[in-house]
Amino acid sequence: MSKTITQPYDSAEYLKTDEDIQHYLEACFEEGGDDAAFILHALGVVARAKGMMQISRETGLAREALYRSLSADGNPSFATVLKVLNSLGVHLSARPIAA
Repeated sequence: MSKTITQPYDSAEYLKTDEDIQHYLEACFEEGGDDAAFILHALGVVARAKGMMQISRETGLAREALYRSLSADGNPSFATVLKVLNSLGVHLSARPIAA
């Protein structure tokens, strides 16, 4: 019996274009629902894909603080989330939940 060898999968490596990022976040928002940790993880993946240093410069937040805030254990303020979304070129919009 041969041993299966696996390698870590990092979604950030596959987010090359703004369209990739849009589809990824849409899927995560749909899948994650009201799971804040899941959504924060998705934002962290996209921020890493774009480059944390760039996001740090655009938001005015320290890179280390961004890593902490967007980690699985993070608890960023809503203002931080909005700054990160803005830096990613993404805005929130409201739509009714389908019945």
